[in-house]
Amino acid sequence: MATISKRGDTYRIRVSAGYDLSGRQIIKSTTWKPSPGMTENQIKKELNRQATLFEEQVKNGLYVKQDMKLAEFSDLWFSDYGKAHLKPTTYKRYSDCMQRINAALGHIRLSKLQPHHIISFYNNLSESGIRSDTKYAALPDLANLMKQNKITQAVLAESADLSTSTVRQAVHGKNISASTADAICKALEIKKEKYFSVDQTKQNLAGATVLYHHHVLSSILTTAVQWQVIPSNPCNRVKPPEASKHEAKYLDEEQAAQLLSSLDTEPLRYRTLFTLILFTGMRRGEALGLTWEDIDLKNGIVNINKSSLYLPERGIFENDTKTESSHRIIKIPETATELLRLHKLEQNKDRLKAGDQWQDCNKVFTTWDGAPLNPDTASSWFSKFIKRHDLPDITIHSLRHTNATLMIANGTDIKTVSKRLGHANVTTTGNIYTHAIRSADERAAEALNGLFTSKKA
Repeated sequence: MATISKRGDTYRIRVSAGYDLSGRQIIKSTTWKPSPGMTENQIKKELNRQATLFEEQVKNGLYVKQDMKLAEFSDLWFSDYGKAHLKPTTYKRYSDCMQRINAALGHIRLSKLQPHHIISFYNNLSESGIRSDTKYAALPDLANLMKQNKITQAVLAESADLSTSTVRQAVHGKNISASTADAICKALEIKKEKYFSVDQTKQNLAGATVLYHHHVLSSILTTAVQWQVIPSNPCNRVKPPEASKHEAKYLDEEQAAQLLSSLDTEPLRYRTLFTLILFTGMRRGEALGLTWEDIDLKNGIVNINKSSLYLPERGIFENDTKTESSHRIIKIPETATELLRLHKLEQNKDRLKAGDQWQDCNKVFTTWDGAPLNPDTASSWFSKFIKRHDLPDITIHSLRHTNATLMIANGTDIKTVSKRLGHANVTTTGNIYTHAIRSADERAAEALNGLFTSKKA
């Protein structure tokens, strides 16, 4: 039962929301102010209606206090909405963004949050030094200082509570994290700005990252509107930050052939993995999520229906593919099928060698003891591989772009390319691979011109 008390020209409505774990009663309250000119009977009638409405909201768990700060609401949003609707990796990215958002805007009440607050925040994100992963490189003065004071790398590592290899990297001018630079400066009692330089190439957040912060904040405030905490989303009154469009990195036919040739001398596990990604355009997580039941070696067919992911707090885990359209069945060429057969034979040998230590996860790509292969391990290996063979500076995801680009260049229609990649619609494919479509279109025009010119001659 709601209790009502008058406070000046407003009324306070209080409702019990049960008891907490310690047995203390939880009280929710709100205020209501009559409109000017209302009679006593009108006030009484409306006040009872407001009290009944508020009591129903509290009872059904729909009430959120109207003067809530952004940081408070975001905590509620993550617990009540985010965990249920976001994929784990997306949840992690949203959480990381909210650290910056709350540091700048978290203290502001939702009802007071205005476009100018948000614009200032976006401008601040674009400034240098905002990155939490800004890298530092030691100047020659650091090595000279250690030499003058007869401080060895081992002694510095112990006093700074760092590994010797980390200190060695720092002394030789390699990029290190801000926390590592701080630890070294604290141990030597020196100023960071005097002995370290900032990596100028990684001082600013990328435009796409700033735009992602906008999407996160706007998503949360949209929910605040839906939950009737605020009447409108202030992000809708702000021009979104601009993100410069970068063309997807990919290999041409000659470079792709060079990559495949270089893989011939590498361990069969990785040779199979990266050949399969190149020939299918699968995402890294989709390839690592494959089980042997997903592969029909006889007919050369792969069923892509899940993804293998990694988060530090969860380890390696399995999840759905990126979107519903990412669930797909595709044909693979004989080269990839034959490699999978050889890989399966080698994996069976590993199983016998490991004996009791074998972890039977039934994944296609595993470690020596049958455990799922960590996605970050695959990326690390690939990065070292391309450097070792003097290949273009690409990532595993570039193999997906290469697959799409080569399909388009060789005349595959855009709808088929989109379906094999698992895109939600053809427009997505067209937007990403505009360069390849334009090149194919130009070649088609030249071919037609050559055809009709020769006939005319």
